[in-house]
Amino acid sequence: MADAPSRTGAYLVALTPESAAAIQAREINIPHLPFRVGRESRQFKWTEMGLVGERRTVAAPNNDLYLVEESEPMNVSREHFLIDRTGDGYFLLDRGSTCGTIVEGEPIGGGQLSLQVPLKDHHVIIVGTSLSRYIFKFRVES
Repeated sequence: MADAPSRTGAYLVALTPESAAAIQAREINIPHLPFRVGRESRQFKWTEMGLVGERRTVAAPNNDLYLVEESEPMNVSREHFLIDRTGDGYFLLDRGSTCGTIVEGEPIGGGQLSLQVPLKDHHVIIVGTSLSRYIFKFRVES
């Protein structure tokens, strides 16, 4: 009998259609920690079969969740943020993104002094500036 996949007890809830499309659901369990989020940097082109991305071959992926931005200005960096846990609880670490991340209205990264912030149940995460289409709610299962 196969082992059941591990669960972190942490979830991302999509608050926008773009967020729901990225996670392919309204909500996902964060499958492991650290959980890395960034922009999809592969080239895409339209074919008879729809939007097709180039294949990744040798390099291991540097993100667990890839967000697609199709036009300028871009809010999401290739390596944008990660979610992890310490003994005190969960935290979000901006990975040196250009625009930063907004957690509960507080900008972090993107030239701000703070690159890390504690994450609490129901905190809202905006990936990039306040104009970003990628908005999630962090949820913790008790």
